[in-house]
Amino acid sequence: MKPTLLVLAAGMGSRYGGVKQIDAVGKHNECLLDFSTFDAKKCGFGKVVFVIRKDIESDFRERLFNRVAENFDAEYVFQTPDALLSSEEISKASERTKPWGTIHAVLCAENKINTPFAVINSDDYYGRDAFNTLGSYLSGLSPESTNHAMVGYVLGNTMSRSGSVSRGVCTVKDGYLDSITENTKIFYKDDKIISELDGKEYVFSGKEWVSMNLFAFNTTAFDEFHVYWDSFKKTSLDKPKAEALLPVAASDIVKHGKGSIKFFTSTEKWFGMTYPEDRAIVKKEIAEKIDTGYYPEKLWEK
Repeated sequence: MKPTLLVLAAGMGSRYGGVKQIDAVGKHNECLLDFSTFDAKKCGFGKVVFVIRKDIESDFRERLFNRVAENFDAEYVFQTPDALLSSEEISKASERTKPWGTIHAVLCAENKINTPFAVINSDDYYGRDAFNTLGSYLSGLSPESTNHAMVGYVLGNTMSRSGSVSRGVCTVKDGYLDSITENTKIFYKDDKIISELDGKEYVFSGKEWVSMNLFAFNTTAFDEFHVYWDSFKKTSLDKPKAEALLPVAASDIVKHGKGSIKFFTSTEKWFGMTYPEDRAIVKKEIAEKIDTGYYPEKLWEK
């Protein structure tokens, strides 16, 4: 059975200043997501599921989904602040105005996923090799397997000169993920890479392996995701800005001895849609890949 691609596309785009998930960057108004979806299909994925906000549904369909769905088995689900909450929990979270983070997004799509699946952000470019690696890996998993995987990237290849980025810094042991520490503010200060963590500044070499939220899970991972989500709710419902993060839940699988995460690597140079200034960079990078024949000028057949 072919694996599924799960795309997390419900972000608010506060730093970008708009709906970056469906901003045109290709020569025929394709979005960055068009290229990731195209790569996944080319690498053996059989279906794509998008997680979006209800308020962008009309634009999402017009500017991306309808085109993709003509060429690929595609569905979408909504991530809302009250999803996966009881009426009592909704009352406790009354100040919440935005979704609850990436693990919440994954769980919102659980009913649409019945094969091993890879997870990506909607605003990051990962490279075809990564999809090829994870597509092959997922296709070989047995239904009961608790083996999972991820692709790590070199920190220095994933930085933005436009502002800070959020990255999960990984420790790896014998080819498997040992831990992930979420660093939500990594930035350049002069030519040094700095992370602000717990009120302190740390200097990174730029050679560290980091998570870009490119994971590959068997469906058995949902059990542990629910454990993490239930624990998160007990402490965070009254915190308007708290987020349940996929890298933390993935790290918990390893920490609690509930499975393993094979650590694949990529030296691909990241680009993505985090800040308004990034759009010109992304358009340039995509144009260069089209000019070299990596992508056809018109991505989809229909």
